[in-house]
Amino acid sequence: MAKKLFVGSLPYSATQPQIEEMFAKIGKVISAQLITDKYSGQSKGFAFVEMSTDEEAEKAIKELNGYSMDGRSLVVNIAKPKEERPFDNRRTGGFQRQNKRW
Repeated sequence: MAKKLFVGSLPYSATQPQIEEMFAKIGKVISAQLITDKYSGQSKGFAFVEMSTDEEAEKAIKELNGYSMDGRSLVVNIAKPKEERPFDNRRTGGFQRQNKRW
């Protein structure tokens, strides 16, 4: 069974192919996704990597957690499942939608 890993503290210059290559040295990478800003395309400094087996994922954590990449010490651990967030009016910039005519 594949296991998804969180990779944090990446240098902003890191690219998706670099991440794939780094993890491919340890085992088979099913997917690698570098998280970027949707407007600028700039890396946000973290990624998710899915390894083909649990053993490969554990090996990647042992070998790459604390690994120095461009002077930054990587954080590699098991990704937590995405939590559902309830709707919050504050995310709309303070405007509340109401059924009123202006």
